[in-house]
Amino acid sequence: MFVNNILKYFTGYVNVKVEGFFIERFINMCISKKILLMDIKREKSTIMYADVKLADYKRLRQVAKKTKSKIKIQSKNGLPFTAHKYRKRKIFVVFFLIVIIFMVISSNYVWNIDISGNINISKEELIKSLEESGLSVGMSKNDMDTNAVINKIRLKRDDIAWIGITLSGTNAIIKIKETEKAPEIIDENEYCDIIADKTGIITKIDVQNGTAAVKVGDIVEKGQVLVNSYVEGKYTGKRFVHSKANIQAKVWYTKTEKAMFTQQVQVETGNVEKKYSIKFKKNQINLFKTLSKFEKYDTINEEKKLMLFSNFYLPIEIVKTTNKEYVMQEKTYTEEELAEILTQMAEEELEKQIKDKNNIVNKNINTYSNDGYLEVEVTYEVLENIGIEQKINI
Repeated sequence: MFVNNILKYFTGYVNVKVEGFFIERFINMCISKKILLMDIKREKSTIMYADVKLADYKRLRQVAKKTKSKIKIQSKNGLPFTAHKYRKRKIFVVFFLIVIIFMVISSNYVWNIDISGNINISKEELIKSLEESGLSVGMSKNDMDTNAVINKIRLKRDDIAWIGITLSGTNAIIKIKETEKAPEIIDENEYCDIIADKTGIITKIDVQNGTAAVKVGDIVEKGQVLVNSYVEGKYTGKRFVHSKANIQAKVWYTKTEKAMFTQQVQVETGNVEKKYSIKFKKNQINLFKTLSKFEKYDTINEEKKLMLFSNFYLPIEIVKTTNKEYVMQEKTYTEEELAEILTQMAEEELEKQIKDKNNIVNKNINTYSNDGYLEVEVTYEVLENIGIEQKINI
């Protein structure tokens, strides 16, 4: 909100009063024409007030004409109107020129890095790799060789299959594709067994090549041979092959969580502090006293980079710091309440380990209560392919 207000001020806006019998149609037509209506307030079913960008005002009048609405400017706000009002004052003109020069100079630098496509690699890790390879916030675009950065990243990291870098305005747009880790591929001409990569109960076995060493219903351990790398014929005798098979089994994932029935918990009081800072690169100016009036509180920091329009970021960030006061209170849970909390915690951890949740066929929950605490054990039964190739030496 704070950033939007600054942008509104720089671009200029007018507060208008719209009166007519088709206010909803007026709003819908503005949306279809991509005219942004800000801070809408309805007085009656036929009267509406809203802020509109100066650049959109002429188009707004056209919409008003089509919807047979009356439109009237209530106030004019923002830098363009202020500049016009004080156009004869030299100090203001000098200040305005400084701002323009600052924007022109800033346009030659990268002030934001936008990363997409990363799943397993964190944004912070990627930014560090980019900095080491020659791309960082605050760099001159003239000193940057995007092809060299791409080549360095690909040489350093084997977990990135592809990376693209586009400079747009003051924004560096980074798109990556992570490498999918594939199991070791054994040459078709080499002999191999198929072994279990997990413990489970065999539910399906389909052998295309080799000799099955287990059958449906068998309990197998991790590392156990499931398909031997040979076949025997009445006339050909025993010969070795490259085993192939599709083997499915029920496997189990278990997670245990434990907690006391009586705990000290945080309870928010509802009291909140909101403070703002201005950040330029690594320098920060606090617009508030650093110490909080709260004794105990949680802090949430939100950073928003200023930008004038799409992909034109400024080297200035607005930092919003929110402190939420809390007090510690003793709370005693019932067995049902605590069991629900612990079960949810265990399930969240288990689901991170399971690739496809649709393969979960059963869930078992056991609870144990003893000496003032509750222990919850959650077990998922999952159908998975467990056979992997293992090369043999003859």
